[in-house]
Order: sequence, then C-alpha cells, then structure tokens
Amino acid sequence: MKRNEKKPAPHAVYVVEGEGDKAFWTKIGAAWAHQDGKGFNIQLSCLPVNGRLVLRDPKVAEDDEGAGQ
Repeated sequence: MKRNEKKPAPHAVYVVEGEGDKAFWTKIGAAWAHQDGKGFNIQLSCLPVNGRLVLRDPKVAEDDEGAGQ
C-alpha cells in the first residue's frame, strides 16, 4: 500500500442476541479484509458467551444504534 493511500475502514463486529425487532446488538470489535479479498483479520475487545457474530460493512459516519436494521 502506498503512503498516500487511505486504509479501508474496518468492518464492525457485533454479537447479536435474539431475533428480529427484539435482537440486541453489541459492538465487540473490528475486522479488516485481506488484500486478496479472501479473508479477514478480526480483533475483538471481548469474547461473547452467547449469540452470534455479525460483520457489517463500514459506514462513513459510524452510528451504532440500530446497526442491525
């Protein structure tokens, strides 16, 4: 990567508990796509005990409320 190129924004990593409108989303980390597009590096700030992990595309203006909608 050249020095003047911006690094791509990371994907947000959430743990999601529940389903539908009653789902509770908690941001727990970030993920960066590999240059070849065939994988991710994932950094978590905590480890979930329940729920499922969801990676979401990066947003220009991060708004964590309603992330799953």
